[in-house]
Amino acid sequence: MLLESMKNRRTIRKYTREDMPDTLLNELFEIASRASNTGNMQLYSVVVNRDNESKARQAPFHFNQKMATEAPVLLTFCADANRFVKWADQSQAQAGFDNLQTFMAATIDAMLFAQAFCDAAEACGLGICYLGTTAYNADKIIETLSLPHLVVPVVSLTVGYPEMPLPPQPERLPLEAIVHQEAYHDFTPETIDKLYKAKEALEVNQQYVIENNKETLAQVFTDVRYTKANNEYFSEVFLKVLKRQGFLKS
Repeated sequence: MLLESMKNRRTIRKYTREDMPDTLLNELFEIASRASNTGNMQLYSVVVNRDNESKARQAPFHFNQKMATEAPVLLTFCADANRFVKWADQSQAQAGFDNLQTFMAATIDAMLFAQAFCDAAEACGLGICYLGTTAYNADKIIETLSLPHLVVPVVSLTVGYPEMPLPPQPERLPLEAIVHQEAYHDFTPETIDKLYKAKEALEVNQQYVIENNKETLAQVFTDVRYTKANNEYFSEVFLKVLKRQGFLKS
């Protein structure tokens, strides 16, 4: 059942009006908390937003994507060393967690927890949409959600019951593009062409090339969606966030 759910999964951006009961949401969190994590410290937390006003306040930080406000639940998963450090302080222990290594561990923990939640939610017939905008506007989300020192948002999800009909599954690269046996085997121009041929041939992707007045699909990604200027700008913003929240020295 779980494997079938994972095999057939798709991103859900449109939801019914049916609400999610707290009992189900908490059960999914309980299941997700069984995910692997660094040193069994569980350096993560999640903020649940159901209230329409609170979701609306966050909408601009997710580039006003409709699902951020239309989904019954908006979840923000955070790398969180705050709770553990306070426990250490109260237990006559000194935690050296104000560093990049801890942030990386906490980020991995948060993502494992988030993915376990997604798997459990989808197995229960719910739909989710990953919002990649959280890291772009982490500074603003921190203020909106009142996140304290040593807490940084790393990923957001919308959750709800899918509206029918379900959207098609997005394409994926063949396994030979991502699986390397024994060591990394770099790609030749010929293998790159082979691996991306099917992706480039899809009608929807060819349409993106035309609509954006580009020559190749790769240019849509590099010149329109994820530009060098934007990547560098949001990198600077996030580095400032890590310093302000205590994971990097100023």
